[in-house]
Amino acid sequence: MYKLYCRSYQTAYRAALYFLPWRKPRLIEGENSLSELPAVLKGEGILRVLIVTDEGISALGLMDGLLQGLTDATIDYTIYDQTVPNPTIGNIEDALKLYHESGCDAIIAFGGGSPIDCAKGVAARVARPQKTIPEMRGQLKIRRKLPPLVAIPTTAGTGSEATIAAVISNPETHEKYAINDLVLIPQIAVLDPLLTVNLPPHITSTTGMDALTHAIEAYIGRSRTRETMMCSRQAVKLIFSNLTEAYTNGEHLTARSHMQKASYLAGVAFTRAYVGYVHAIAHTLGGFYSTPHGLANAVILPYVLDYYGESVHQPLAELADVAGIGSRADTAAEKSTAFIEAIKKLNRDMKIPDKISGISDRDIPLMVKRALTEANPFYPVPKILSQADLTKLFSQIKE
Repeated sequence: MYKLYCRSYQTAYRAALYFLPWRKPRLIEGENSLSELPAVLKGEGILRVLIVTDEGISALGLMDGLLQGLTDATIDYTIYDQTVPNPTIGNIEDALKLYHESGCDAIIAFGGGSPIDCAKGVAARVARPQKTIPEMRGQLKIRRKLPPLVAIPTTAGTGSEATIAAVISNPETHEKYAINDLVLIPQIAVLDPLLTVNLPPHITSTTGMDALTHAIEAYIGRSRTRETMMCSRQAVKLIFSNLTEAYTNGEHLTARSHMQKASYLAGVAFTRAYVGYVHAIAHTLGGFYSTPHGLANAVILPYVLDYYGESVHQPLAELADVAGIGSRADTAAEKSTAFIEAIKKLNRDMKIPDKISGISDRDIPLMVKRALTEANPFYPVPKILSQADLTKLFSQIKE
């Protein structure tokens, strides 16, 4: 009965999705494409922007060219650089105060998924000043026009520049959850591979696996469309062809560019087709232990795919063909197994562990409850899992 309820909910939601005003950001892409942004903003009549980033980005000087370009275009800017990994409600409120104090009329997110999520939260609060972030948790709670929002990703993984989601953490309750609304899709996304050249290898690897997780979960779920399937396949092919090169040779601009495109395509796919239990589990680990999201997804992904069993054999076999894994003569089950083994090998080759350390047994029951609350009935997963199933998965991934 419970599974029937979940599937009925998913069917109704999927039907409603067709009537929503889906859109994609305007893409500015290619080497040195960041230099084009100030003129674009000037043309939109923007006078003062809030730049949301983190201290690491500020210290690296990655924004120097952008700041000079904004100055040359006579666009004033204010910088908020206190965003933490797994951005908090406090981050959003502090940045929001700066936005209003500085009289800003647009927001630029500069960095990885955390600054982009933080910037989305600020934009949501500007649009809905009477609503708190917890009150916007869930689906379609904003429904108001946001100030112009630009996303400039410096990692190739989250796909946040293309998604309807902002994932926020509450350190007081150890919760990590999403606010989802179509208005959160940035109006502009800048994909400049030069911004990812100096990424440390372990960030390149885990963010790349984050993108792979998005593409796979979108592809194997039951809300996929013709477009999301195409985007997922393209992303998987690009990741298997370029992630190792980007990891071992960080200055390889072609590999960097292809990984950025893969991340974007995976973002387009999962923002429409959604994710699954990999993300539900990863979010609980982020909330409890601040486990980096990409690392959590990379470790969890093969365990969940294994656990799904026969329900994912055919879609994983199709992705295996796209990635050139296994033999064309293999059965769907054999191709699926080969695909999962290729994911494990990718992790090993990039020194990603196969377990998550620090998980406490006493925390598992609450984490299971929260992961189930996130996933069921909403995520259109290939197979509905129970409390017992998720408890087994947590026990498998813990070191």
